[in-house]
Amino acid sequence: MTDNEKLIKQCQKKSARAFDELYKNYSSLVYGICIRYTKDRAEAEDLMQECFIKILNKIGDYEFKGSFEGWLRRLTVNNAINFLKSKKSFMSEDVGEYEIQDDNFGSDVISDLSAKEIISIINRLPAGYRTVFNLHVIEGYKHTEIAELLEISDITCRTQYKKAREALIALINENYK
Repeated sequence: MTDNEKLIKQCQKKSARAFDELYKNYSSLVYGICIRYTKDRAEAEDLMQECFIKILNKIGDYEFKGSFEGWLRRLTVNNAINFLKSKKSFMSEDVGEYEIQDDNFGSDVISDLSAKEIISIINRLPAGYRTVFNLHVIEGYKHTEIAELLEISDITCRTQYKKAREALIALINENYK
């Protein structure tokens, strides 16, 4: 049995010390997911705390099938989606008018951007666009899965993704050309 499995088993037995260790080991991962789905650091920190409460309550359901990190990611993403759904209007926010000039900016523009700059650009998208983009590009969900998770139609999901890409291109063109 690995150290991580021992730690999870201790958490399942409600050990506060073990949960502190689990928090220390996985807080940056959970926060990283939360910040992608929220508008600012404070909101991401609140969501992260909610996620860890959910993890504490659900850790007994983890059956050691598949990776714990995968289980944790899915739980965090689902919690982030529920958080966004509670904001009712997140899929109807408007990006405003972006003028799409040249869809063919050089790949060197993207390669010159740091991860922090890319995240900053993605975070400028409205919540609906950002959520669909993150779920599809970063988390690897298919459009049908995203549509089901967000309780929207497949067409709406694909449209949100297309608009997110167009807005990202416009933002990159606007700021980095």
